[in-house]
Amino acid sequence: MIMGLGITLGAILGLLIASAFFSGSETALTAASRARMHRLDEAGNRRARIVTRLLASRERLIGAILLVYNLANIAASALATSLLLSLFGEVGVAYATAVMTVLVVLFAEVLPKTYAIVNADRMALAVAPLINFVVKVFAPITAAMQFLVRHTLRLFGANISDDVDVLSAHEEIRGAINLHHKEGGVVKLDRDMLGGVLDLRELTVSDIMVHRTTMDAIDVDLPTEQVVDAALKSSHTRVPLWRGEREEIVGILHAKTLLRALREAGGDLGKLDIMSLATPPWFVPDSTSLKDQLNAFLKRKAHFAIVVDEYGEVMGLVTLEDIIEEIVGDITDETDIASIAARVQPDGSLIVDGTVPIRDVNRMMDWNIPDEEATTIAGLVIHEAQAIPYQGQRFNFHGFLFEVLRRQKNRITSLQVTPLTAARKAKRAQSKAS
Repeated sequence: MIMGLGITLGAILGLLIASAFFSGSETALTAASRARMHRLDEAGNRRARIVTRLLASRERLIGAILLVYNLANIAASALATSLLLSLFGEVGVAYATAVMTVLVVLFAEVLPKTYAIVNADRMALAVAPLINFVVKVFAPITAAMQFLVRHTLRLFGANISDDVDVLSAHEEIRGAINLHHKEGGVVKLDRDMLGGVLDLRELTVSDIMVHRTTMDAIDVDLPTEQVVDAALKSSHTRVPLWRGEREEIVGILHAKTLLRALREAGGDLGKLDIMSLATPPWFVPDSTSLKDQLNAFLKRKAHFAIVVDEYGEVMGLVTLEDIIEEIVGDITDETDIASIAARVQPDGSLIVDGTVPIRDVNRMMDWNIPDEEATTIAGLVIHEAQAIPYQGQRFNFHGFLFEVLRRQKNRITSLQVTPLTAARKAKRAQSKAS
């Protein structure tokens, strides 16, 4: 009797240890740095190579670990229930439930997982060979489990294909960047720059282009003297030329080409043929992703493109500098006019021009105003209001208070954006003062 009791207790203890091992192993392997493992693998570390291989098939890895982990827990609970039933009768079921719950949660869950999180890389390297063996042994069972899970989910309308990745690599990197920023390991500027690189594949040129209503352009049919004056007064090196209508772009005039031609002509404007100095315009669709457009700029060794919609109508222009600014922030030089498009107020609000992109405001203020339905702040207000607001109107949505400060014809030219938390504080302060 005593020997049987000892064997049962030993089996329960062994199963709990196995449960703790696999629980911690799962946490360590999923939390391990894939970049560090890859680097160690390239350096010839055999265990790191095993970890990298396991993480490459994460679904199979987790399936095998969970299978063994749950088998250990169920077996331990069954043995404990049988033992306590023989000792205490039917009330032993309650005792077994209480005791095993405490033991499993404390010693097979919290304790090993806590250790694994703190020592993820070291533990992952330590357990990799054994876990790799377990994954291979249970491969047929886990494959059957995956098949059943995928097809069961499809019955409920979930589109789970066999090549679907559980985690997007870009989202994994973005999550790591945000986590390190919150922990103080990455400053806001670096976070914004790294996030800007990841955003290039999600944004299109229409999100960052200079709209046709605000882009500099010159009527090529003007007298040569006026064309030259307009080109030299522009703060931009390249200026579109139009003929007939402003949207009919016929060429791109480069200031350097113009100055070289002026020198060759000895300053005689009558000898200049503006169209012969212009380069043909390059038209790109407004739906092109910034990643593809950047690659196209590099491939063509170009810096400037005219953006058109699906009907071929000119929507605006995009430059290589515009794309780079999505990564590094605003780039200004001695020819740029100082921007006062957004001004932070002492109360935490922001006075901003209506044409400022929502993304720029979010980056500047570390806010999360949604930009799915509109590109600019004014566009968002018009979209939410379902009308063109009047001066002085206020709107409350997405956790912010939007007040229209100025409107010119049908355009909102200036707004004040205040987080609702700051607005409530200001209101309480006013009420106390009165």
